[in-house]
Amino acid sequence: MKIENQDNFVVLADEKNDIKSFASFLEFQIPNKFKRQNVVVNLLEFTELELPELLLFLKTSNLHRKTKFSFVIVNNAIDPDDVPFEMTVVPTVQEAADIIEMEEIERDLGF
Repeated sequence: MKIENQDNFVVLADEKNDIKSFASFLEFQIPNKFKRQNVVVNLLEFTELELPELLLFLKTSNLHRKTKFSFVIVNNAIDPDDVPFEMTVVPTVQEAADIIEMEEIERDLGF
């Protein structure tokens, strides 16, 4: 796993080109190593990503967001209309950073 720390979030990316293993690995890693951080999962290298593969991250996303930290997936292969409403998927890391900034403001305001 590639880890890139930013000011207010961490970017995680797969190194093995195996989305199922990566999703399973993150299911354990995020609650243990990244539980107090906003997380961006960079899936841009998966240019043929399909909805069933994206849904492998749903449980981790829901659990992490319940802790009042952001969980954003970056991928531009998935049609935004196919993404479940409880997941946040954006096409660029910059947009992920913007989403996290907005979510932090909302949390600070008590939403």
